[in-house]
Amino acid sequence: MGKAKVAFICVHNSCRSQIAEALGKHLASDVFESYSAGTETKPQINQSAVRLMKQIYGIDMERTQKSKLLEDIPTVDIIITMGCNVQCPVLPCNHREDWGLEDPTGKNDEEFIRVIKIIEEKIMALKNSIDN
Repeated sequence: MGKAKVAFICVHNSCRSQIAEALGKHLASDVFESYSAGTETKPQINQSAVRLMKQIYGIDMERTQKSKLLEDIPTVDIIITMGCNVQCPVLPCNHREDWGLEDPTGKNDEEFIRVIKIIEEKIMALKNSIDN
């Protein structure tokens, strides 16, 4: 059996889910494949997220990722919703969880960094749970 496929889902696929996809690829690609998608898309990834991910991790999300719809990603094993307070569509998967993260869009860098660090912790916990 190959690596688990994990999808990070939120409404616009422009901020939290993109951060999670980038950190999943950066920190856990040896254990699972990371994808992100939304029920709608934005023309670009949130620029504060792009700037801070470049500063903190050296990851250029604009070079490696784009906003995607649910139908643009493969069938996945695990679905992680970001906490969008909307009803997510039902997608087939073996495991689903909601991380309940507040959207930092429009907030200051400290709030963005707080959310990024929570996502990093959750990615590592997910990696450890899959790896065991």
